Formats: sequence, C-alpha cells, structure tokens
Amino acid sequence: MRKMWAFAVFLFLYLPLLVVVVYSFNDSRLNAEWVGFTLGWYRVLMGDDEMLKAAGNSLLVAFLSSLISTLLGTMAGIAIQRYRMRFLNFLVMAPVAMPEVLVGVSLLLFYIQFIGMRLGILSVVLAHVAFSVGFAAVVVRVSLAALDYHLFEAARDLGASPFRVFWHVTFPLILPGVVAGFLMAFTLSIDDFVITFFTAGVGFQTLPLRIYSMIKIAVTPEVNAVSTLLMLLTLSLMLLAMRLAPEALKGRA
Repeated sequence: MRKMWAFAVFLFLYLPLLVVVVYSFNDSRLNAEWVGFTLGWYRVLMGDDEMLKAAGNSLLVAFLSSLISTLLGTMAGIAIQRYRMRFLNFLVMAPVAMPEVLVGVSLLLFYIQFIGMRLGILSVVLAHVAFSVGFAAVVVRVSLAALDYHLFEAARDLGASPFRVFWHVTFPLILPGVVAGFLMAFTLSIDDFVITFFTAGVGFQTLPLRIYSMIKIAVTPEVNAVSTLLMLLTLSLMLLAMRLAPEALKGRA
C-alpha cells in the first residue's frame, strides 16, 4: 500500500514534466492532440533569434549572480561558522525565507525610488544575488562544520599566515561545497521568474520571461522544446551539486 501511494505521489509530480517533454516532439502547431513525431520544433527553436537572445541573457545573469553570490556566501559562511555570528546568519537567510513577490516588489521600489537605477541586466543580477547568497552560505557553512579545526591550528603553529591557512588548507577542503553552492545559485537564477519579472524592466528579457510572453498567446511545441532543454539543464546542475555536496560534508578536497 505504501508503494502504491509513493508511486501515485511521484506520478503526480513528474507526469506533467513528462507530458512537456513528449509534446515537444509533436508534429503540430498546437498541443491539442498528438499528430506525430518530429524534431522540427527544436530546429525552429535554434532559429528563433529572440529566444536565443533571451537564453543568452539568462546564462549571463545566472553566471554573474552565481559568481558574486558564491563569493559573498563563502565569506558569510566562514564568518558565521568561525565567529558564531547569529545576526549575520539571520541577515543572510532572510531573503531566502521571504516570499518572492515581496522581494521583487521591495527591490523594484528600492531601485526606482531610492537610488534611481535604470532597470536592466544590472538590476536583475543584483536581485538574483540577494536571494542566492543565502544558499551558497549554507552549503559552505555545512562544509566548514565537518572540518577538523586542529588542521588550521597546526598550520598556524607551523608559521603560516591567516591568508596562507585559508588558501592552502581551508579553501581546498571546502572547494566541493563552494562549487556546489555556485551550482545551486546558478540553478535558482536561470529559471527564476517572479523576482526577474519585477526587476528586469522594459527591453530586457530572460528565458523565463520570454516563455511567459509566448504562452500568453498559445502554448506551441516550441515552448515545450525550450522548457525541455531548460529542465535538462536544471536537473543536470542539481545532480552535479548533489554529487559534490556529500564530498563537502565529508570535508574532502
């Protein structure tokens, strides 16, 4: 009985995703019914300049925001773990716990009313950093918690400076956690819609925004095709992060 309920739950979760993948190969302009198998919609997708531009914007935003959030998250994770700074832990994790609509609206008001920033790629990157840095900090902090601090004390006793201890001892040991944090931040950024919708402004589109603008007219198999590719990228990054995270928990380089 338990297996049946578990199967039903997983079927409920993954059947819609499977339908999206299957209908990306549908030889029809509409998804009303299955007509036949084709790869034509992937060729159409590769020739869609607007879609490719939106995908490039998403990759650029995800890379920049993940790089910045991983750097800040690593420093925050080290500070939280080493100095037991509870207030910093609260400040870093607060954007993660906040509803995305609230974060998006607050950032929009901050950009426009307080600093007069023009909405575009910079505003989106900073917004993604705001909600990604907490995930990177958590992964790095967990990696540090599993380490033996006698290693750092031994390095200091041998005359190593704090910077050399970090660069030659601490960083190699937490590197899998840092990479896993980067991949998690990248995954969260590349498919974010709500916060990006509020902070992108006019004339700048990411892939989720482009998909949203297309489905307001009709859900064509091209939308299914780009959704399938985005799904494969997201799942691949998450699986890679999951493979790195156990190594980070063991404190191995």
